[in-house]
Amino acid sequence: MTHYKIPVIPGDGIGPEIIAEGCKVIDAAGERFGFDVEWVEYPHGADHYLKTGELISEDTLAELNKHPVIYLGSIGDPRVAPGILEKGILLAARFYFDEYVNLRPIKLLEGVWTPIKDKTTKDIDFVVVRENTEDFYIGIGGKASRGTSKNLLEVSRNLYSAKFGLDIETDSEEIAYQIGMISKEGTQRVMEYAFDLSEKRKKHVSSVDKANVLSDIYGFWRKEFEAVSAKHPGVTTDFNYVDAMTMWFVKNPEWFDVVVTPNMFGDIITDLGAMVQGGLGLAPGGNINPNGTSMFEPIHGSAPKYKGQNKVNPIATIWAGAMMMEQLGEKEAADAIVSAIETNIIEGKVRTYDMDGTSKTSDVGSDIARIVLGK
Repeated sequence: MTHYKIPVIPGDGIGPEIIAEGCKVIDAAGERFGFDVEWVEYPHGADHYLKTGELISEDTLAELNKHPVIYLGSIGDPRVAPGILEKGILLAARFYFDEYVNLRPIKLLEGVWTPIKDKTTKDIDFVVVRENTEDFYIGIGGKASRGTSKNLLEVSRNLYSAKFGLDIETDSEEIAYQIGMISKEGTQRVMEYAFDLSEKRKKHVSSVDKANVLSDIYGFWRKEFEAVSAKHPGVTTDFNYVDAMTMWFVKNPEWFDVVVTPNMFGDIITDLGAMVQGGLGLAPGGNINPNGTSMFEPIHGSAPKYKGQNKVNPIATIWAGAMMMEQLGEKEAADAIVSAIETNIIEGKVRTYDMDGTSKTSDVGSDIARIVLGK
């Protein structure tokens, strides 16, 4: 029997409740498909931060980096100022592990209502590949008051480092600025991932940018997309401005197979994709380093107002767990989990409030685990 040792970060709010159901379903899949999982829990989140002052240490990251996957519940708590936990834990992990792909399946399951009229499961089945470490999310910027000032901004990645020395002169009372940056190395590798993925699907890749306005940074993105596309002559492609893409997601989702996008635009359109597939409670995500440590999570937040109520929908977390097991090579188990999710929805007997049901979080997890086991 194959044995996996998987770190778990339940996190904040509803995180511990939903991650427990994900673990429950994976354990059931292991019983059926011949593997077992040793779950190793890490405390990092708001409670740990408020008690110790620590977000996540270099030593902890190094320890986690010994594992191929991490299972994450949710990060965020109203007791801590916005952004501190997210940047100090979630983004710190993404950058440390160089998880340069954010992978988001946009798939409408049978039995799920979509707000898009007349669209079916055949129309909504694509994947968004979002670059996850660059663009305007590199986290450097600043403010300057009237007069002259200087600032030195630095970006350090596994692939490269970059410094921006700014001489600022302004007669405005105060200005704020944010630096966005993409690199040839970072852009090409996420595009290669998208094209390789498309080779296993419908062989079509759609690029997202805003090159008509932000021509330097996203014109560069287009140039690199054309260069990578030339290496994959069997894959068809198209370019889309991000504002138009939000329209096409709603009007013609059936056009898309694999969508590759810079970081900021990917953050925006994947939330739209979540609603297209039925809501945030059904939206899983993966932060992928194909050759290193990858982290899997639902894309929704920590929903602190529902903490401890055993009320919220765990399906996104369970689905993220299926993605995690596929990353580990357990594709048969991953497919069985997604199929069990769909069966649970079609049967309609065990559903949480957001899907017009009255069942508890733990009821849904138990029902999906039952279906995985064929009971």
